[in-house]
Amino acid sequence: MDFVGKYQVKPFSKNRKNIVLILREGWRRHSIHGAIEIDVTNGMKLIKDHKQKTGRDVSFTGWIIKCIAQALSEHKELNALRHGRNKIIIFDDVDVAIPVERSTGSEIRPMVYILRRANEKNVLEITEEIRDVQTKKVSDSTQLLSKKLSRLERFALNSPFIIKKFLLWFSRQNAILKKKHMGTIGVTSIGMKGRFPGWLVPLGGTTTFLFVLSSITKKPGVVDDKILIREYLNLTVSVDHDIVDGSPLARFIDRLVELIETGFGLTDI
Repeated sequence: MDFVGKYQVKPFSKNRKNIVLILREGWRRHSIHGAIEIDVTNGMKLIKDHKQKTGRDVSFTGWIIKCIAQALSEHKELNALRHGRNKIIIFDDVDVAIPVERSTGSEIRPMVYILRRANEKNVLEITEEIRDVQTKKVSDSTQLLSKKLSRLERFALNSPFIIKKFLLWFSRQNAILKKKHMGTIGVTSIGMKGRFPGWLVPLGGTTTFLFVLSSITKKPGVVDDKILIREYLNLTVSVDHDIVDGSPLARFIDRLVELIETGFGLTDI
């Protein structure tokens, strides 16, 4: 009797191997994780009102990215990467690495795109940039979404696995290279792709901060001593404890929650 049944064999693609390499890098970090619940009722209403008035969509993820970038620009010492053994480099620009799921024909894969200077852009500009990259033409050879790949990026993406490991080790020591090719923070959204009622705790990332946006759930909340139905975003933040301590992190999160709950960036679009 055959206990195996029917099955299908698929190749473990170059893209999957690259993901494994990045995940190993995340395991190296001394990451701490926080599961946060944020009231996004006001923001959701402003986004819907904007759609009704103008007919234009506003990316929810883009709005959250704007709030994160603003909070980091106000707590600039956290927008930092380690440089070698004895230095930390603090950046003015908040460059946000985001995965964009695209179909290449042979597989569906997350491809990385970096939103440069997100702290200097408004919500509509971020939305337009995200929408543009979501429709960018891709093929099986595409691994990184960018307007123009550098020579180093093209070499790294097409090099053997052992060379990629060396290049990743080299960039780990150099904050300038890491910022250029990986951004200063990472933001990923799984709640926009389907129902995910809860929080996802990531392995960690290649940047100091990694934010994971899960689903939005409706539940009772207290507003002005009244119990009302509110909409809450389940958000997980993973942070490199080598660079960020608890007190600065708490102050940053407090400001981020304030920006999101007040609909920052949505009232002037």
